[in-house]
Amino acid sequence: MSGLWAMIRKEWKIYFVTPAAYVVLALFALISGFFFYSMLAVYVMQSLSGGEFGGGALNVNTQLIQPLFFDLGITLLFLLPMLTMRLYAEEFRSGTMELLKTSPIHRMQVVLGKFFAAFGIVLLLLLIAFAYLTVVLHYGKPDLSALAVAFLGLALMAAAFLALGILISSFTRNQIVAGVVTFSLFLLLWVAGWTTAYSSGTIAGFFSYLSITTHFQNFTLGLIDLKDLVYFLSLIVGGLFLTARRMELAE
Repeated sequence: MSGLWAMIRKEWKIYFVTPAAYVVLALFALISGFFFYSMLAVYVMQSLSGGEFGGGALNVNTQLIQPLFFDLGITLLFLLPMLTMRLYAEEFRSGTMELLKTSPIHRMQVVLGKFFAAFGIVLLLLLIAFAYLTVVLHYGKPDLSALAVAFLGLALMAAAFLALGILISSFTRNQIVAGVVTFSLFLLLWVAGWTTAYSSGTIAGFFSYLSITTHFQNFTLGLIDLKDLVYFLSLIVGGLFLTARRMELAE
């Protein structure tokens, strides 16, 4: 366990010694703040005018929180590769991978240390999002249980992205390559469900299940489904396990 905490502290320190963490936090605060302000402004204008949305009464969870979390998910899709692209690629490039191989820290502790350090940044991002939503909590009276489930879904999706990003970083010594490939994979997982618009049957069902938005959508609605939990946990556990195996084969 001491090895795990040592890796977390090491990676956490690197994040804040380099501009990576500051850039990700600042961009997320800026982009999510813009999304929140824009959606809130539209919702308030509709509310003050006594209008309806889509033929029904205005609902803060449906018209504000659900689309906001989808936009937060898109923001993470763009930003999280910046957190994962260097985790192993930089170790290979700088030659410190040899030190990790000969250290007494188990390879899985190294993988988990890098993962939890990156997830610590994600928790800060979620805290920023929650800070914006305190306005809605005070004035809008949203369904708190649905809001909590939406945050859970966002955290699980971010964790799945991180696990896959770490895996990709373990295959290259070039951070730019790792970042581009990671973003491309995230984007493919995000849009995979679009095939249902022009296809049906087994193939469409496969891509729909593969799509991360298919499973994330239920969380934004305040619903927890076992198949969605299994999907995200499979990506997280599978990504971390394959990274550990990749490091084992690299020795």
